[in-house]
Formats: sequence, structure tokens, C-alpha cells
Amino acid sequence: MGLVEPLGGTLIDRRERSALGEFADRAACMPSLRLGPAAAADVRLIADGAYSPLAGFMTRADYESVVEHACLASGTPWTLPVTLPVTGPMARALGHGDEVALHDDASGLLGTLVVDEVFNRDLDVEARDVYRTADTAHPGVAALLSQSALVVGGAVTAPPRNEGDPLGPRETRAVFEGRGWSQVVAFQTRNPIHRAHEYLTKVALEQVDGLFLHPLVGATKDDDVPAEVRLRCYDVLLDHYYPKDRVLMSTFAAAMRYAGPREAVYHGLVRRNYGCSHFIIGRDAAGVGSYYGSYDAQHLYDELGGSEKLGFTAFKFEHTFYCRACDGMASTRTCPHPSDEWVTLSGTRVRELLLSGQELPREVSRPEVAELLRAAYSKPSLEEAS
Repeated sequence: MGLVEPLGGTLIDRRERSALGEFADRAACMPSLRLGPAAAADVRLIADGAYSPLAGFMTRADYESVVEHACLASGTPWTLPVTLPVTGPMARALGHGDEVALHDDASGLLGTLVVDEVFNRDLDVEARDVYRTADTAHPGVAALLSQSALVVGGAVTAPPRNEGDPLGPRETRAVFEGRGWSQVVAFQTRNPIHRAHEYLTKVALEQVDGLFLHPLVGATKDDDVPAEVRLRCYDVLLDHYYPKDRVLMSTFAAAMRYAGPREAVYHGLVRRNYGCSHFIIGRDAAGVGSYYGSYDAQHLYDELGGSEKLGFTAFKFEHTFYCRACDGMASTRTCPHPSDEWVTLSGTRVRELLLSGQELPREVSRPEVAELLRAAYSKPSLEEAS
């Protein structure tokens, strides 16, 4: 049995084959657009094929179909808009066939884009349909409504990959095939892996050939644990608590939208492109605050057709925790004891303990991870980071 096929059947590759210098020389002759962190990350993911079958930023037909129906105009499932907001006189002057260079906030060259279409989107409709709320207290909605309604769609081309770039879909598929894996489960996280995460990834790993640990390292909320700290936590866990020959870790550069159910399914679809046949959808997946029900992401997966339509199998997990009476990790599906026997901490409470220098309970976090987090949240470390 081979790996699951990518969305649309073909892995997109928008990386330039010429030397970087030649690519940069051509781009220098084009007008330039400066992209924010989220769009810059999208360029890289498009170029590497992570967003297959997208070859660029969405045009109106795909955008409207995704917002209204959670699929591209072709019918291929896709749940989040991938758009390039533009502002200023040059943006309004862009027309079909124009070429523009794409730069990040540090003026680094990301790639080029051939304009297919420039159009206006209804941000309020997008907020209600994609985020299920227009409340500006929602961080994803706030970010959306701060953008221009004018967007440009068209194919992108990016420079050749750098040697130190995170693994793209071609690279992960080659690793999976080299290890003889065909059934691979992916785990998406923007937080350090605590005991509950470890438990559900290992339950999933019992049923497949390998685990792809793929933490998101793009833009997140200010109070999320910094990516560099999280990566150190993942490394120490993999060193001490996982079988090295059955786990692969790389990073996922996308920005976090906090779009709950839509984003959780998007995370699964993207990991399918990386070669993953299975994806973990747990409690409150990709959500924030109380905007979504605990298992809305699992319900949306089913509503969109499950594995038959989406092409990946969801491992659905309920609330997991350490139970003192069970003397081990458990979930609401397996534990018969009352909740006062469960050891759980909210993210807010974890940060409070860390900021006050207190220890995290062993039932919640492995001691090696707890020590890394405690050191990162100590006052000297925080002052150095600021």
C-alpha cells in the first residue's frame, strides 16, 4: 500500500529551478508587494505543495466557493480562504497578466506572482461563514477585519529551497516511503506537548506505521508559548519518551487563524498533502475562547463527508487527563471516576504557575518539559526576551 495521494491527485511544485541570483534579478525588474507574516507563510506553503492543488492565491471563484461551501470551485475540499490582501495605488492598478515581486516585512524576496484577478471580498461574510462569528474580540476575526478587502489572485513562483528549510511534502513523503510507512498519523499543535497530548499521540501511534509531529510555528497570539521554547520541549520529549524510528518531526510555517472547525479540517487536509493518511482531531481543535463547541471540529469533519470526501481518517479524541483513581492517563470514554479525581490545568493556570516559579504537576507535564517551561517563564528569561 502506498501513501495517500495529495489533494487533486498531483503535488504542486512552484519552486524555481534556476539559480537564486537569476530569479532575484528578474524579480528586481518588477513592481513589489510587501506581505505580512500570514501571507508570507502562505507563499512558502503554496510553493512547496503543502496547499495542493493551489498554485497561488485564490481568485474569486475559488474564494467564494471556499467561504460558502468549504470546497474549491472544482469541488475539491478546502476549508480556509488563502488570499493576498493588497492596498495602495499600485494594487488598484494591477491587471490580468501583470507580474509582481513578493517581499516579506524584512524585504526578503519570497517569490513572484502573475496576476489573474483583483477583486473585493466581503469581510463580514467571511467572518461569519469561516469563523462563525463577527466578534472582533476573536483574534482571527480581528486580524481578518484589519486587512484590506481588496485581494489579488494568481499563481506564485518561489526561489529554490534553502538547505535549512523545514521539510516540505516531497521531503516528508520521501522519508515516509524510505521507512516503509504507508499509514501515517499527523499531530498539529501550537502548544508544548503535555501528558494528555502524549497519551493521544501514542494511542494513535499504536494503530499506524508512524507519527508525524508537525507543530505550527507561524504567527500566533501574544500569550501563546513562543515557538523556540515549544521546539525545545518537543525535542526533549522525542529524546526520552517516543520511539525514534517511528516518529518524524518538522515545523509548519502557517499562521494560526483560530478558526476552530474550519481550521482543524484544513490542518488535516494539508497534512494529507504531506503524506499523512490520518489526523488527530481532539477537543477544542484550533479554537479559541468559547466560540466553538468542544467537538465542533469533529462534527464538521463528518458533515463534510469524513474520510470518503476529505481523503484522510480522523482519530477523534475526547477530553483526556490524568486520573488519580485510575493511576494513569484516561479519557471521558475510558474513565469511570468523577472529575474531582482528574488532574487538568487550563493554559491560563499553567502560565500562572510558570510565572510564579511553581512546579507543574508531573501528572500534567513531563518533568523535563516542565523545567524547560519554568526556565523560559522565569523573570530573567522574560526580561531578556523583551
